[in-house]
Amino acid sequence: MSRSVRLSLLVPAIVATAAAAFAQPAKFEDVVRNLRNPDKKIRVSAVRLLREAGYVEAIGPMAPLVNDPINEIQLEAIASELTFFLVEPVPGKKRVAFVLEMPTEGRGAAAFEAGPLATWPRSAPPELIDALLTAMDDDDKDVRLEAVYTLGVVAGASGAPLSDAAAARLIKALDHSDPRVRAGAAEVIGRLRIKSAKDGLLKAVNDPSPAVRFGSIRALGEIGDETLVQPITEQLNYYERGDGAHAALTALARIAHPSSVPVFQSYLKDKDPRFRRAAVEGLAHVGDAKTVETFVQSVNQDEAEMVRAAMAFALHRKGFRNYLGRLIDFMDHHQSAEQVQGYLLELGPSVVPQLVPRLQEPDEGVRAHLAEVLGALGNQSTVSVLTPLQHDSDRDVATAATHAIERIKMAQK
Repeated sequence: MSRSVRLSLLVPAIVATAAAAFAQPAKFEDVVRNLRNPDKKIRVSAVRLLREAGYVEAIGPMAPLVNDPINEIQLEAIASELTFFLVEPVPGKKRVAFVLEMPTEGRGAAAFEAGPLATWPRSAPPELIDALLTAMDDDDKDVRLEAVYTLGVVAGASGAPLSDAAAARLIKALDHSDPRVRAGAAEVIGRLRIKSAKDGLLKAVNDPSPAVRFGSIRALGEIGDETLVQPITEQLNYYERGDGAHAALTALARIAHPSSVPVFQSYLKDKDPRFRRAAVEGLAHVGDAKTVETFVQSVNQDEAEMVRAAMAFALHRKGFRNYLGRLIDFMDHHQSAEQVQGYLLELGPSVVPQLVPRLQEPDEGVRAHLAEVLGALGNQSTVSVLTPLQHDSDRDVATAATHAIERIKMAQK
C-alpha cells in the first residue's frame, strides 16, 4: 500500500472524531502538540483534525509542517493553511489564464484566481509567510506551486504589505529554475503591488517562458510606477497582437498615464473585445472626458458585454448619472459579475448607499454578488440591511449575506 493511500484511509476516522477531540480546550493543546510528533501518520492526522475543526488558532503552530520532510504532509499543511483564509472551499482546477500560458493545477492557484472576495480579512503570521517562501524552493514541483499561490492568497488577505525581507525573497523567485514558480511569483508580486520588484520584473519580461513574460508585464502595471510607461509601451509595440500585447495594454490601463491616451484610443475599435475593454478601462482611469463622453452612444452598441460594462464604469467615474445602476445590471451573469465587482471595489465605500437599494433585485445573482461587495465595502450600519438576506429564499444569497456580515465584523476587530 502506498504512503498516500495509507494517509487517505485516516480521513473518515479524523472527521468522525473531530467534535469529540475538541470538546475540551485541553484537547486542542494535545492535537497541536501532535504536529511535532515523529510519527508521520500522527502529524498528518493532527493537520487534518485541526482543519476539519476549523481552529484558526492552528495557523501559526501548523506553519512548520509546510516544510515537513514528507511531501504529502507538506501539501496537507499548505491546503489546510489555505482553508483558514478562504470564505468557501476552492477545489483544485486547471488554470490557463492566457492561451500561451502553461496550465497549472491546485487549490492555491484556484484560490488566487478567485480574487479578494474569496478570502477573509485575516492576517497571516510571519512564520507562515516564511514557511511558504521556503517551500517555494522545495524539491517537489507540486509543493513549490502550491506554496507560491497560497502565499499570494494569505499575504493579500489582510491588505498588509509584506516585510522588506519577505518581499526580497519573493522577488528572488523571479529567477527560480522552475518557470511555473517564476510565473507565480510575478503574479503574486503584482497582486501585492511590491514596488521594489520593478527591476526584477523588467528583467523577467525577457524570460524564455511566455507565462513569466506576460505575468511580469501585468505586474509592472499593478505596481503603478509612471516611469514604467515607456518600457511597457515598447512591449506593446513589440508584440502588436496576442496575449503579450494584451498584457501590456492592460498594464498601461492600470498605470493610466495621460501620455497613453492615444494608445487607448487606437484600440477602441479593435476586433478583440479584450483589447477594447482594456482600452476603455485605461481611458476611465485617465479620466479623458472627450473620449469617455462618446461612450454614451456606444455603451449600448458594442457586441461584447465586458466592453459595455467597462464603458458604464468609465461614464460613472466621469460623473454621468445613472451609469452605476447600469453597471449593476451586468451582475446577472457570473463572468460579468466578477468584472463589475472589481469596479465596485475600486470605486470604494462611497458607492454603498447606491448599492443597498439594489439588494431587492428579483435576480438572485445580483443580490448575492452585491452582498459580497457590501461585505467588503460596508460597515456596521450595513449589517442591518444585509441581515434580512440571511433568510433569502435563494440559498446562495443567504450564504453570501451571512459571509458579508461576518466579513464586516472581522474587519472591525
